[in-house]
Amino acid sequence: MKTSERYLPEGSIEALETTRAALQSLDGIKQAIEEGTILEATALRCTADHDLTFDLGPAQGFMPREACALGIAEGETREIAILSRVGKPTCFCVVSLDESVSPPLARLSRTAAQRRAQDFLLETLEPGDIIPARVTHLEPFGAFVDIGCGVASLIGIENLSVSRIFHPRDRLAVGQEIFAAVRAVDQESRRVTLTHRELLGTWEQNAALFSPGETVRGIVRSIEPYGVFIELAPNLSGLAEPRGDLAVGDTVSVFIKSILPARMKIKLTVIDVLGAREPPQPPKYFITEGRLAEWVYTPDCCDRKYIATEF
Repeated sequence: MKTSERYLPEGSIEALETTRAALQSLDGIKQAIEEGTILEATALRCTADHDLTFDLGPAQGFMPREACALGIAEGETREIAILSRVGKPTCFCVVSLDESVSPPLARLSRTAAQRRAQDFLLETLEPGDIIPARVTHLEPFGAFVDIGCGVASLIGIENLSVSRIFHPRDRLAVGQEIFAAVRAVDQESRRVTLTHRELLGTWEQNAALFSPGETVRGIVRSIEPYGVFIELAPNLSGLAEPRGDLAVGDTVSVFIKSILPARMKIKLTVIDVLGAREPPQPPKYFITEGRLAEWVYTPDCCDRKYIATEF
């Protein structure tokens, strides 16, 4: 896993010893200024002018609007990026400390921390690198994640898993900590795009978790005239015979009739409907570190659809 403890996703930095030590005294805050340490605290309030305020213990923190997020000053980032920080851990560099007022006032900049993190990520990341991320929000087309100090990256819905879903909320939840693989690094646009499905295992790895004759839980993902596709794992689905009492999102129990690697197929029979849509379960990762050069989902013995990723 390629990352740096200095540039973790927001929500992780607050737990670091460097943050705890720096916010215990004014001397600690002064040292953070001198060393350029990236710290983190929870934003308490957003003013009418869209400035953020913080309780830093021995000092009060003030973050002016233009320092709250990359792109705000240029008009490239919406104001919701500031408003939504209230009540959430927010990273920053301490720019200055005014001890002539009571309590002492620390001027903070999130953009300074984000710019440093972005520079580091663009300089060091390469396609295939596996990194930690935190889900920040979900859109129909994909999941936005924090890859360090609030720097955003997108995982397209088609790259969340092999098993098809209609919305990223079927796979992930806001605030969830995940792993992802770097798909591309665009220096010109200063963007890193990610993929997720490659870390969830190949067809054979997932199929090895099941055996013919077992009855297991699954989720209805698609209903077609010729059958019902049921997800057994994020990267593994099987086909059951049509039934009129099923809906997409239903949790069901299924009997595994056969597992056919040469055809990359699993034949199922629905036993019972267990309930409607359930919250997504934490992903089961087969890979969480290192760098991928290539990932092949399709079994060697299968001459059907070939699914693979080259980094």
